[in-house]
Amino acid sequence: MALFTLRIGLLTTVLHNLASASPLKVRQDAAPTATVKNGTYNGIYSSEYDQDFFLGIPFAQPPVGDLRFRNPVSLNTTWEGSADATEFSSACYNYGGSATSTGTPFSEDCLTLNVVRPSGTEPGANLPVGVWIHGGAHIQGSNRDPMYNMSFIVQQSVAAGKPFIGVNLNYRLQLFGFMYGSAVVESGVGNLGYKDQLLALRWLQENIAAFGGDASRVTIWGESAGGESVGAHMISYGGRDQGLFRGAIMESSGPINPFRYNSPAEWDVYYNAITRAANCSTAIDTLACLRAVPSEALNSIFASNVTASIPSWGMEVDGDFIQGNAREALLSGHFIKVPVLQGQDHDEGTALTVRGINTDEQFLANVRSRGPDNATALEIAALYPDIPEIGIPPTLEGRPPASLGLQYKRISAFVGDLVWHAPRRLTDQILARNNVSSWSYEFNVVPNGIAPTMGATHFTEVAFVFYNLLGLGYPDSPFEGTPQSYRDVADIISRYWVNFIVDGDPNSCEVGPYRWPSYSLSNPKIMAFDANTTDLAFPIPDTYRTEPIQYISDHLDSAFGR
Repeated sequence: MALFTLRIGLLTTVLHNLASASPLKVRQDAAPTATVKNGTYNGIYSSEYDQDFFLGIPFAQPPVGDLRFRNPVSLNTTWEGSADATEFSSACYNYGGSATSTGTPFSEDCLTLNVVRPSGTEPGANLPVGVWIHGGAHIQGSNRDPMYNMSFIVQQSVAAGKPFIGVNLNYRLQLFGFMYGSAVVESGVGNLGYKDQLLALRWLQENIAAFGGDASRVTIWGESAGGESVGAHMISYGGRDQGLFRGAIMESSGPINPFRYNSPAEWDVYYNAITRAANCSTAIDTLACLRAVPSEALNSIFASNVTASIPSWGMEVDGDFIQGNAREALLSGHFIKVPVLQGQDHDEGTALTVRGINTDEQFLANVRSRGPDNATALEIAALYPDIPEIGIPPTLEGRPPASLGLQYKRISAFVGDLVWHAPRRLTDQILARNNVSSWSYEFNVVPNGIAPTMGATHFTEVAFVFYNLLGLGYPDSPFEGTPQSYRDVADIISRYWVNFIVDGDPNSCEVGPYRWPSYSLSNPKIMAFDANTTDLAFPIPDTYRTEPIQYISDHLDSAFGR
């Protein structure tokens, strides 16, 4: 299920040169180079950004042929002279929506990363590193998407006197990266997309110093499925800290699975349908048979109705990378304890709400479809009364029309709390109990191009965090026709992110009128970002919808299978 259709394209740049603001040595005369363990790469110098780009760098052997549906394998080749890192690689195969109609090249050979650094950064500079993991429901997205252009926020870091190096990476998606079932678990090849990310982080530990980065100051950072990925790494291997990152940013997701867990046996229904479609169902080793299917043929099967009934993609318990229920892992303290910055958009629920819910019975049926029995569903209905004034989004005034759903605002509030708000609050509470510093936020700005029926929905903060004032990659620029306060919010929120990536604390350099309070059990507060207020960014109590959110948190496992 795609939470947001991604637009793919090449970087286009029109921002002015910030060389004069940079405290770093400026070099403009030659292509930048970096010598990693395997050899030397040539990059690109951008005079418009005053940055060095190293693009399409492999961090693993291509997962093709016999390496398909296997754990990623480290590179084992070296070269003399230099190799070019001047073009984006192909994206990993994408699925759903318009993901494959943008002219972007797709391939199984896609396990690459990009490095963006302030120009003049040399080995020994020891700059912090921010590693972006893209979202897209684990079926869409890539590191070449201009919405995730690292240049703007890296420029922000230079302007603030806190330069860092930006990295974004590809990982296998959909069935190439998240195949599941008994055969997969028995072979130890589950959660491959997460393991791709893990190998990229290991590659950075060995090589980021060659670009001027500090391997001991890596922050992993993602939104939606990318935020879930970050959360997965926090609980990976039973919470064993391998020293791969020292901070975590999770936007609109986290370690608590947003969808119900499936057992391997339950998933075998889907796995068997796939092997039948690929003429592999009678093979002694079905995974070996699938590895021999031509890439395009397998991609066509994965894009067909054969996979339409698979309920979700992403985190599954494989007994290896994910050893058990994430909620239980957090509650038992089996997670990597690093500073966390996390949060969600005010109206997240509108992104996943089913339209056309007009009656109490339809509301109850929707709740029951997510796992609860009838008695639990009735309790939830009482906690989420049919009062449009307290539902979401507030930008949709009054009772919605029947075409949208008379109870659209009611179901949107419930879905948003179930998938996003309750897991975020519970995660904050657990972090606080374990004396782990965390800072949380709620983003309440409706960008240009987003209808009032959606409000401050899923993904709306991304352009602001990336300081993407030009709206690169968006069909409609989020900032076009908006007041100056929108740009001011983008400036504030991106500088908070810079502070956290560089120092592990969003308050390390003054940003706006208020200090962002760390989360506490005695006085829980989060930072609100709202362009329609005077302060733009200000602390608020984390007490909204206290009773219904607590009820969901208490029943995440028993009623919702999470």
